[in-house]
Amino acid sequence: MDDLTQDAFLCGKLQLWQPRQGYRAATDPVLLAAACPALPGQSVLDLGCGVGAAAFCLARRVPDLRLAGLEVQPDYAALARRNAEENGIALQVEVGDLADMPKALRVDFDHVIANPPYYPKGGTPSPNAGRATALQIDTPLGDWVQAASRRLAPGGWLTLICGADGLPEVLAAMAGKLGSASVLPLTPREGKPALRILLRARKTGRAAFRLLAPFVIHHGTSHDGDRESYTPRASAILRGGESLSDEFR
Repeated sequence: MDDLTQDAFLCGKLQLWQPRQGYRAATDPVLLAAACPALPGQSVLDLGCGVGAAAFCLARRVPDLRLAGLEVQPDYAALARRNAEENGIALQVEVGDLADMPKALRVDFDHVIANPPYYPKGGTPSPNAGRATALQIDTPLGDWVQAASRRLAPGGWLTLICGADGLPEVLAAMAGKLGSASVLPLTPREGKPALRILLRARKTGRAAFRLLAPFVIHHGTSHDGDRESYTPRASAILRGGESLSDEFR
């Protein structure tokens, strides 16, 4: 197991195996799970599920979900299945990509969640193929949005996290398919530009677009030492597993 680590999420409510050198889930999947408005008994598809971090964080907050995941890298899919078993969370994991969705996933879901790669090709120096695949844009963001739309039931919700510079492409791909969009900018510190965004949009939704107040992740104007500096609200989300529902109201 030297090539794997078992890492705690949500203050130890989850223990997830991850590659030591590959892509490693951090705050993005936790924020993604917190933003998804799923209710008990509903179905959720995680596009690009990796080791399952977002789906499992969501399951710890919302009981009785029917969870499925699509993952293009077989090694990560295998870890997602292992993590599901060891954490006692049912997750159907299928290997495949957006362009050739496995037949088992060609059904309607109440929710689709996604954390697409958002670094340009060649934009990260990682020599690890798994990490590069997980981080660098290969499939355009618009394709992720369109694939999600096809899998959503009428009235279903897409919840997505991506780089702030990807928002125009995401909104363009939504045209005629998804509406009632709300965008939550994620800023590392007060007064700093948002580097990432969380988006919720609804299939057949007709409400006006909303740009919400930024969500601030860290205290202070700069990093001042090797210690946690989350704001109280960010800590409640990232460590306590609370929902971002208040921020999306």
